[in-house]
Amino acid sequence: MSAATEVRRARRGDLPAIVEIEEATFSEAWTPETFASGLERDDMAVLVATEGEVVAGYAVVVIGDGEAELANLAVSTARRGRGIGEALLEGALEVLRDRGASCAYLAVRASNERAARLYRRHGFREIGTHAGYYARPREDALVLALDL
Repeated sequence: MSAATEVRRARRGDLPAIVEIEEATFSEAWTPETFASGLERDDMAVLVATEGEVVAGYAVVVIGDGEAELANLAVSTARRGRGIGEALLEGALEVLRDRGASCAYLAVRASNERAARLYRRHGFREIGTHAGYYARPREDALVLALDL
């Protein structure tokens, strides 16, 4: 991670960059409205990693009764491999702990070995799979969990 990388809560002005990263990363992209609503909801937190004034990545967590989901995490293609995803994951886990979550879950494409390695380095363990979870292209999801 660059010394100039900061992880913070997202603001409305970050939405265009978040959506651009989302659309470049995922074949089934979230809508701008989904991200905008996340800024307003008490049960969600949207974080961004910035390098200077540039949004380099984002993470979204959904918090329930003691449980939480890392619902989305992505880093700009041009900025991958710099530790930004790790910084976002650490920031997201800090938010979850601060909000009293005792465990966190996530789903990741079975073919996304790089992301799965990141999650496992932070203590996530595989607890199952969702067959055909992703539609484009059709692919299974690994379900990972972490006790906080």
